[in-house]
Amino acid sequence: MASFHDFSVKDITGSAVALSEYKGRVCLVVNVASACGLTPHYGGLQKLHERYGDKGLSVLGFPCNQFGAQEPGTESEIQTFCETKYAVKFPMFSKIDVNGDGKHPVYEFLTSESTEPDGPGDIGWNFAKFLVDKEGNVVHRFGPQTEPESDEIIGAIDKLLA
Repeated sequence: MASFHDFSVKDITGSAVALSEYKGRVCLVVNVASACGLTPHYGGLQKLHERYGDKGLSVLGFPCNQFGAQEPGTESEIQTFCETKYAVKFPMFSKIDVNGDGKHPVYEFLTSESTEPDGPGDIGWNFAKFLVDKEGNVVHRFGPQTEPESDEIIGAIDKLLA
């Protein structure tokens, strides 16, 4: 059976990262964009990183330009934007596709799993949020409109970290 930890990705600087580095941690995986009405979610994601990072949560941002061309920049431009506008300190990765023929294998996995409250299937927009447990199983999927610091996400994080 596949696990989130079976995949490798490139970070925002182009270095290879084995997601097995996150074994034993809860991961909140989000497809992000810098020019979206939901871009302020970066602030909430950073707050989750600060609040729960030492307790075992890793927030992981995957830039994607598939929705309204709202992530047109280079990796360097994205990194600078995130650091200067939202003081992002959580890991960011290279721009990927989350839907379609070029869908990254990580998102093939994430979107194929049975999850609550949103089920499997294509990503609808920027800032879809997946919670992955310590063993690499996708256990929750939240729609783009769900705020990072919502009761639903906080409650799910607390349960997975307990």
